[in-house]
Amino acid sequence: MGTLAALGNTPLLRANESTLAGRFYKTLKIGMAKEGETLVEKFKAVKEAGFDGIELSAPGINIEEVNAAIAESGLPVDGSVCAAHWQVRHSDPDESVRAEALKNLLGALEQTKAVGGNTVLLVVGHGKDGTEDEVWNRTVTNMKKAIPLASELGVAIAVENVWNHFCYDHEGGADQTAEKFVHFIDEFDSPWVGMQFDIGNHWKYGNTGDWIRDLGKRIIKLDVKGFSRAENKFTDIGEGDLDFPDVCNALREINYHGWCAAEVGGGNLERLKLISSQMDREFELV
Repeated sequence: MGTLAALGNTPLLRANESTLAGRFYKTLKIGMAKEGETLVEKFKAVKEAGFDGIELSAPGINIEEVNAAIAESGLPVDGSVCAAHWQVRHSDPDESVRAEALKNLLGALEQTKAVGGNTVLLVVGHGKDGTEDEVWNRTVTNMKKAIPLASELGVAIAVENVWNHFCYDHEGGADQTAEKFVHFIDEFDSPWVGMQFDIGNHWKYGNTGDWIRDLGKRIIKLDVKGFSRAENKFTDIGEGDLDFPDVCNALREINYHGWCAAEVGGGNLERLKLISSQMDREFELV
């Protein structure tokens, strides 16, 4: 799936394609927005902080309330995160659990469409559910059942690379590649399944820029946080030792156009403005 197809209601691209500015749109997870009591107040604060959109959790969206907040704030919903995907997994050995995971995904696709979003982020499973082949085959079989609805709605399933002991060696070193993720996404053979590539999640295990280059057009959205190999911990965006200049080079090389969601500790308006400015700095948006 080309990244342009995933943009939805985003600003127009600028002519200068040598920079990420004008084709890179900032969003964040709804749980990070601590400013305000009502949804409208939270949406307005996120927009004031410099973000272009917001991601919700689904299923569980109050569609009427969200659409009212969008209308009053002018802040669009670009996508959602599938609720309970860590606990109710597509890789579970129990068929009834996999059926529940599919129900959650279908509901998330429908609700995301109803509020104008274009992706549902999904953690596909966990390595503890069986061998890699078992996890792979169960997950692919279950997720494929959601592709017809994703296609009908125009909402893509965006697989996130996370610490779920799948498609990488959790005890391995920092020389691992994205090869297994490439093959996993390709197995769906669908423009409605891609990656919401988390820039910080696998710096511990491989070179982030090279993973971006290998995944290429399979990346339809991004998540971002920092990570320190030296201290073995996640950090704010731009802190730690993650090679953001190479990340920017890689994104330009694959001609990325689309959304990037902050996934760090949130807070009040001041904190949200800081996160927004960190993204501006590291992605060379200013």
